[in-house]
Amino acid sequence: MDIQSPDRGMKVTLMLADAAQVADGKLGVLGGGWCLIGPAPTPFAIAGIIEVPWDQTNRNHSFRLDLIDLDGNPVTASGPGGDAPIMIEGEFEVGRPPGVRAGAYQPIPLALNSGPIPLAPGSHFEWRFSIDGEAREDWRLAFSTRQEVQAQAA
Repeated sequence: MDIQSPDRGMKVTLMLADAAQVADGKLGVLGGGWCLIGPAPTPFAIAGIIEVPWDQTNRNHSFRLDLIDLDGNPVTASGPGGDAPIMIEGEFEVGRPPGVRAGAYQPIPLALNSGPIPLAPGSHFEWRFSIDGEAREDWRLAFSTRQEVQAQAA
């Protein structure tokens, strides 16, 4: 395949973490790689690297993360305007640094920290990531919530 082929597309690597930050172009992750949380609502982060193909640098791109339940339905939360799907949206653009070989992917670190989201205990969920409206199977983050522990009667 031609090194500058537009068919190459974006590469995305994501993980769930306790916290994440981007500093000096690098991704810092604390408590990363889990897939089980709760049952109580807990702060969390989505950390990752987006690798942008050479031919898609110097352009604005949009991303979106949607929280989906086991049945494929959007997870909603109550807000001032009523129930709304839980999602995160943003934009990014990466340039071509001087001295980088033509055709090389350009990485963008991503750190999205969130406060606690109330989710049903003993359930399964998935964050679905998309860029410019395109989603791929390997851009998904599945996780489960623990069952609530029942107190034993004395």
